[in-house]
Amino acid sequence: MENITSAISVQVDSQDKEMANDILKSLGLNMSTYVNMAIKQLLYTNGLPFEVKNPTANEYTTNKTNINETIKEKSVNNYNITTMPNLVDFINNN
Repeated sequence: MENITSAISVQVDSQDKEMANDILKSLGLNMSTYVNMAIKQLLYTNGLPFEVKNPTANEYTTNKTNINETIKEKSVNNYNITTMPNLVDFINNN
């Protein structure tokens, strides 16, 4: 069976492209080879071949973490925390 290739066109920052090309050139690669390698790794791992996460915690995740830690530190003792006012009351009174 003959391999049929397909072109991909993407928009990237011109400075990022230049820097990436310099790195790839130093490795003896070009952009097309790198993209093909990245796609093969995506298929091989059935996902991204690197971790994807937010670079810094935002206010929501920081507050959520602080609330979860506060709840863990205090004994719930059958206290019903179903709403934000219940949670605030629990934190303030325990």
